[in-house]
Amino acid sequence: MTAYPRIGYGFDVHRFAEGRTLVLGGVEIPHHAGLEGHSDADVVLHALMDALLGAAALGDIGKHFPPSDPQYKGIKSLVLLARVRSLLAEQHFTIINADITLVMEQPTILPYIEPMRQKIASTLMIQPDQISIKATTNERLGFIGKQEGAAAHAVAAIVKNLLRQ
Repeated sequence: MTAYPRIGYGFDVHRFAEGRTLVLGGVEIPHHAGLEGHSDADVVLHALMDALLGAAALGDIGKHFPPSDPQYKGIKSLVLLARVRSLLAEQHFTIINADITLVMEQPTILPYIEPMRQKIASTLMIQPDQISIKATTNERLGFIGKQEGAAAHAVAAIVKNLLRQ
């Protein structure tokens, strides 16, 4: 049997909420508000986790880390990402790469992209050049354009290591 790449897509969206810390890609970013959610509401990592889980046909983050479960209240998404990595490893998957697009008007994240790539790569036990992060605005359209929230899209490629089975 031949190993072949598998592709997964993830999407996440959260509204801004006063009194919360803005965490994107595992990095705290100075801003007047954070994102609202049961965990730290890191849209970058949530989209990435769904892409990885989807590529492995393992469901989504809601299945593995339901918001109704109090153990995930306020949890750092980097902790959940490490658990997703472990789930993939248990199924003999190797991460090839991931490409993430963050959609928000403010703040500018360019200075934080490299630290995000480093944290994500370290958590997934891969190289930073296997992680791409880009940002765009919504051209002031919709709830994102009105700075009411943020969204992220992610695509991930994985391959099953057939020799380890």
